Formats: sequence, structure tokens, C-alpha cells
Amino acid sequence: MHATSSFKQKFAQFLVVFLPIFITQIALSAMAFFDTSMTGHVSPAAQAGVSIGVSLWIPIQTGLNGVLNGIMPIVSQLMGGGRERDIRFNLFQGLILSLLFSAAVLLIGALLLKPALGFMNAEAEVADTAYKFLLCLAFGVVPLFGYTVLRGCIDAMGQTRVSMAITLCSLPVQLVLNYLLIFGNFGFPKLGGVGAGVATAVTYWVIFLIALVVMHRVEPFAGHGFFRKRHRISWAKQGELLKLGIPIGFATFFETSIFAAVTLLMNRFGTNAVAAHSAAINFASTLYMIPLAICMALTILVGYEAGAGRNKDARQYAWIGIGSAVLMALVTAVVLLLFADKVALIYSTDPAVTALIVQFLAYAIFFQLSDALATPIQGALRGYKDVTPAFFITLIAYWGIGLPLGFVLAVYTSFGPFGYWIGLIAGLAVGAVLLLLRLFKVQRMHGSSPAPSSVV
Repeated sequence: MHATSSFKQKFAQFLVVFLPIFITQIALSAMAFFDTSMTGHVSPAAQAGVSIGVSLWIPIQTGLNGVLNGIMPIVSQLMGGGRERDIRFNLFQGLILSLLFSAAVLLIGALLLKPALGFMNAEAEVADTAYKFLLCLAFGVVPLFGYTVLRGCIDAMGQTRVSMAITLCSLPVQLVLNYLLIFGNFGFPKLGGVGAGVATAVTYWVIFLIALVVMHRVEPFAGHGFFRKRHRISWAKQGELLKLGIPIGFATFFETSIFAAVTLLMNRFGTNAVAAHSAAINFASTLYMIPLAICMALTILVGYEAGAGRNKDARQYAWIGIGSAVLMALVTAVVLLLFADKVALIYSTDPAVTALIVQFLAYAIFFQLSDALATPIQGALRGYKDVTPAFFITLIAYWGIGLPLGFVLAVYTSFGPFGYWIGLIAGLAVGAVLLLLRLFKVQRMHGSSPAPSSVV
């Protein structure tokens, strides 16, 4: 990354940072897709077991990854302030924190996994597949969280294309391993859904080790000597990482877990409603990768400029990112208006289900517009290291407004299952407004008032 002086230069640098992050997020989300879709060709029970395992794992993974991403604003501000020599110490502390989290997840999983699966009352074969899938996946927890820290450091240094290349290596590795272990091809044991867990764990180790080699031997990382010197554990630095990371992680957890809660509550409206809701959420989640990638790009770019004391430039990057997200949301809204029926056919050929999917996708338009504001604003605030207010805002927006309002509309009005979506849209809209007001305040605190006209 480098200092910029014009809108054209800033937009070009924004794209250089954003596009690789977007591709990386798509690649990471594809891993769960491959596990679920490929096991569907073994048996319904195998697919159901893996789906349950993924559903239990994803909120935990995204939440803790969010906590570990607290290293991003720290490193980006160090880069902007010309203090690259301090990155090595912060990276070491981040890796220690990832090990502590890994140990905690493995211990809690050992104690609670079987009771959690028993509470879900799944069929015996399905529950057994889910348990063994997660048991195998547990061997990849350490490298996954370690890679999250390494990737956060790589991205915060402006080298997002490097982390993109590393993550893209995961796709062929996992596809080949899934092919061999799920179906038992070329003499490998046929493990079904369990094979997907083994393949995912091995893939996590592969990308973690590649990242270690890259950071140790490849410039511009090798010159920092990241792994040439040991450091003592700094509890003060661990506290700083947690102070930044916990609000980020919980905000992420609230966003991912609310959809799981709504899916469970949707059961009262029948199989078709659940299937249509799940399909619409899946498509909306894919589109969400756009504002999420912009969020991460703004954390890096705003943090870089804030660390350098260039408050005007930090503000301009924030509006470039937010404006780009809103523009892309408008484009996807047009796509949904024109091709909702075609999108529905991707997920089902049942006329009753596809009709419901089309209706849910109409609500997804408003969902996307709210996300286009709220998510990038969170990224800009993280760049300023302002994370705690956003944590409370997302808690109130999703669980204090969205879910209760959705429940009332779904149960006590004629909206039925669509009531939950209306509630979530309302919660997201309130959250977006509150986050925007917080961004105005933070920008004023950093030396200059916000200028919304610069979005255009």
C-alpha cells in the first residue's frame, strides 16, 4: 500500500485490496459447499449429517475468526505509521492467541458435542455422521485459526493477492481429497460424510503450512524475519487483541447465528417454507460476500491512513467503500428483480417451492441494501479501532429488534414466514442508521467532519 492523493488513485488502490479479498471469501465459503454437495451423492443421511456438522461449526468458526481478526487494524495502523518493525511481535502474540482458542474449542467440543447432537433429535445415522465429521474436522482447528492470524497480517500489509493465491490452493486440494475419501476412489477407503471432515482438516493444514513458508521465505515478508526471534507472551498485548477482537467476533457471531435461529423457527410453516427460506438465504449469503469483502478492505485502508494520521484520506476511503457497496447492491437488486425465477430454479424444480423462493428473494433485495450500508461501515470503524459500539448496535439490531419483530409478524399477522424477513430487514435498517451516526462521530473525533457528498 502507498499514500494516494486523488480519487482515481484511491479507487484503484481500493480495488487492488478489495478484489483479492472477495475472491478469497468466495473460496473459503466454497469449502463448506463442496462438503455438503458432494456428500449428497453418497446418501441423504450422509448429506444431512455433514449439513448439521457444518451448521454447528460455521457460527463458531466465523465468530472466533472475527476475534482473531483483531490483528488486522493493529497491523494496518502500524503499516500506516511506519512502524513495520513492531508487526513481528504482534503476529507472534496473535498466533499464541490462536493456539489458546484452539485448545478451548477442542476442550468444549469434547464436553458438549455429543449432548448438542442428542438435543437435536436427529436420526442415529445422521447424528453419527455429524459427530464423526466434526471429530475429524477437529484435527484442523489449530491450522485454521493459525491461518486466520497469518492471513490477517498478510492482508493488513496490503498483500491481499498473496492470501488469495494461498486460499485458492485449498479448492483443488479439497476437491481431490473429497473425491478420494468420500467415494473411496483409487483404492482409498470410502468414508462418506466422514471423509469430508478428513479432507477439510487436511486442507486447513495445507494452506496454513503454505502461508508459513510464504511469510518466512517470500518478500516482502521475509525481510521482517517473522519467525527468526522468539518473544515472551505479553498479556497486555493479548488483552489489546481481545479488546479489539471480541466485539468483532461477537458482532460476526450475531449475524451468522440469527439466520440459524430463524431457520429453526421457520419449521412451523412446513417443509416448503423451510426449503424456500434456506435457498433464498443461501443466495443472499453468496451476495453478502461483496459487502463483507469491502468491510475487510476498509479495515485495512482506513486503518492504514488513520495510522499515518491522514484523517481526510481515511474518510475518503470510507465513502469510496460504502458508495461502492451501495452501487453493487443496486445492481444485484436489478438482477433479482429480473431473474428471481431463474435463481429459484437453481435450488428447486418444485413449483410450490420455487414460487416461495421468488417471494423470499423479493425481500432479499431490501436485505442487500441494508447490508450494503451496515457491513462496510463496520469495516471503516474497525480501521479506526472503534469496535465496541458496533458490537452493541448489531446485538440490538438483530436480537433486540429483528428477531422479536419478525416473530410477532410471523406468528400474529398474515405475513406468515415472510414476517421473519421483514423483522430482519427492519433490524438491519436500524443498525445501518446507528452505525452511520457512529461513523460520523468517529470521523469528527479524528479531526474532520464527514462529507457524504464525497461518496458520489
